[in-house]
Formats: sequence, C-alpha cells, structure tokens
Amino acid sequence: MNRSLVADVLVAEIGSTTTVVNAFAGFAEGEPRFLGQGVAPTSVLEGDVMVGLEQAVRDLKCVLGTNLTWKRMLATSSAAGGLRMTVHGLAYDMTARAAREAALGAGAIVKLVTSGELAAQNLREIMDTAPNIILLAGGVDYGERATAIANAGKIASLPLAAPVIYAGNIACRQEVAEIIKASGKHLFMVDNVYPRIDELCIEPTRTVIQQVFEEHIVHAPGMERIREMVQGSILPTPGAVMKAAEALHEQLGDLLVVDVGGATTDVHSVTQGSEELARLLVSPEPKAKRTVEGDLGVYVNVRHIADLVKPHEAEKEGIDLPRVLDGWPPIPTTPEQYRALTLLTRKAVETALERHVGRIKHLYGPFGRSTIAQGKDLTEVRWVIGTGGPLTRLTNAAAILKAALRVTARQEMYPKNFQVLIDRDYNLGVLGVLSQEYKREALLLMQRSLGVEV
Repeated sequence: MNRSLVADVLVAEIGSTTTVVNAFAGFAEGEPRFLGQGVAPTSVLEGDVMVGLEQAVRDLKCVLGTNLTWKRMLATSSAAGGLRMTVHGLAYDMTARAAREAALGAGAIVKLVTSGELAAQNLREIMDTAPNIILLAGGVDYGERATAIANAGKIASLPLAAPVIYAGNIACRQEVAEIIKASGKHLFMVDNVYPRIDELCIEPTRTVIQQVFEEHIVHAPGMERIREMVQGSILPTPGAVMKAAEALHEQLGDLLVVDVGGATTDVHSVTQGSEELARLLVSPEPKAKRTVEGDLGVYVNVRHIADLVKPHEAEKEGIDLPRVLDGWPPIPTTPEQYRALTLLTRKAVETALERHVGRIKHLYGPFGRSTIAQGKDLTEVRWVIGTGGPLTRLTNAAAILKAALRVTARQEMYPKNFQVLIDRDYNLGVLGVLSQEYKREALLLMQRSLGVEV
C-alpha cells in the first residue's frame, strides 16, 4: 500500500451481524463519490464492538489498496439488539398505537406495548424487558388524566435507570413531571402523539428518541471508544434508513424500503396512500411508517425464519435446511449456504410485507355490507427499494421483492404499479446519517447506488 487516500467522511454501520465501513470523498469539489466499503463480523460476542470496526477499516484499506485517512467519522448502530423500548398509553387503538408508531419510526425495537393503567404483570414485563427508554403517553389533550398520572407513579417506582419520555395529555404534564423527576429518572417532555381524535403528531417524539439514544444509551461493549472516534450523532440504524427514505421521497415520490438484516427485517413506507382508501380508513396512519420484525433475521434469528419455511419449499430448492443451518455463519461462503440464504430472505421479505401492509375488510350488519380499510395503504407506492446484506448481495433480489408484492391481491393494499431498485452499494442507512449534514451529497450518492437519476 504505497498510495495514500484521504476520505472526506467514513460512515460506520455497526449491525447485529456485520460491521460495514463506507468511505466517501469529493465533497469539496461538489462531486461526491463512493470510494469503497469494508466489512467484518460484528464483535459483540468478543466483548468489544471496536474489534469489528477496526477489522472493517482494515478490510476497506485492502479493498482500496491504499493507506486511507479520513477527516471525520459518522456512525449508526443496532448492535446488541438495538434500541429497546416499552410503550404505555391509554387506549391501544389511539395513544398506545400512536406512541408505538413514533418509537418504531425512530429506529427503536418496541418490546412491550400496554394500554390502560399498568397492572402488576405489566410492571414485571417491563422489568424483564430492561428497556433502554420508556415512552409514556395517554389521552387526547385536555381529556382523561388519571391513567397517565397513575402510570407515571408506577413507572417511577421501578428500579430502572431508563430515561422516560412523556408524550401524552398536556393537561397533566406538570404532575407527571413531578412524579418522574422525584424518582431521579431522566425525563423528556414532548408534544402529545395523539393530541386530538384521528390526529397523529409523532415527529417530535421520534426526534427526542434519537436524541435520548445519542445522549444516554451505550448499545454494546466498546461503544464508548467508538464515540471518541465519531464526530456527530450515532443514530439507531433503522432510524437512519427512515431518514434516507424520507429524503428520497422528496425526489422520487411515494416509496417502500425493505431492509433484511441479521436480527430483524424492517419495512419503511413513505406514502399518504390513495384518497379513495383514505375515506375508508378507521384510524389514521403516519405518512412515514416503519414496522420491525424481530423474529425475521437471517443470522441471529435465522431459526425463526426456518420454522416458517414449509418442507416442500426447501425440497424444491434442493436444500436440507436443518443441516445447512448447523453452524450457520454471519456471511455465507458456500453455494449451498447462498441457496439457503435466498430461500430464507424470500420468506423474510414475504412475511414482513404481509405484516406491514393494510387490508380492506367487509363488515355485515343490519343495513347490509360496509367496507373499511385498516393499516397502511401502499397502493400509491411507485418505488420499492431493497437494502440490507442479503437484498444487496443476492443476484435475484429484485425478483424476490416483485414476487412478495402480490399485485393481484384484492384485500391487501399492496403497490399496484411499481419499479424495484436495489441499494447496490449497500449504503442507504449510512447515507441517511450523512443526509443530516450533507443532504445534497447524500441524495446524489443514493441515486447512484439505486441506479436512478432525478
């Protein structure tokens, strides 16, 4: 390595399975370019995620064939299980659901959702979950107050150090604040996620969740050392992908992003849906929605996906799945492992999309049949983007996505007329981080990775 190269920015994505480092340059000239990428297994099990980051940087230098230096580093992280949250509201279909949408959109993994006053069993479940953040909501503004106040007292009594975000009825903010602060817990107050009937206000909560993550959360051993290297925010990786999706939406229009990872499969959609179906919705949906499927990871949770694979599906591909999964590696190396990864990825994508998409239902009553819509309307989506390790590396990723989006489905509100794009450089999440400070450059790099021009 006799040459020397200076990158403007390195962005590290410290995932549950792999750590990926991306290098970018050309910012000063107004022509940003992607230099290359280094990959290594994430080293949580070794007790220090810094080991994996250093290996990924070495791999990047080998790929580039140079003694690489850089001006600054940014990062995303979902190592050690991601950002665990519990969410507590008044009525599930109202404030609890709105709070959950805010948490998922920010990149959290919601481990528990409760509605109504917390029972003893709920408190035990919160303790077992050991959340990184507790989100407390409840009631429309100036509506019912007692539940939020009672829940604040019960959460304050728990021997947990997790910070609390209050995003409920503004009429009892002062009482909730006094209760939580008296317990010594960090408290963040934001606008009500459900201020009025059929109105969501989740963006302020999303912003604060990411702030709390940055200021108060250490995901995995060694993160303190990584913070010393990073000049800027460390975002939860799913939150970074959502930022990329929202930035792309400004240029491309309605879109859907499917991100298959080692621990989860996440689906992000940015669309208002059709006006026709909006009139049938029984409850509001956020424009930018994320669902996370914690049982659909192709490494950490691979056996959960394998349980969903029917025997004839594996036989059709000539795969002895139990045998292949014995000693399943973070990164497949053999042809048989790649065939198994293709099958598992297809099942993860199909299942995650089925859980994300909304549905049309027919109800029958004394006045005949009525039609309602529940969940996310994807019918106006024009771009479907695949990202994450498997969907950026498998040669048939576009076909997997097309097959999973059943355009002939009548009850499910799948996209009807769309084009599939693949994040060929596997950097959509890191470009979401980059977009916070270098939006123009990040958008240009996203377009190149996706193979589109605006």
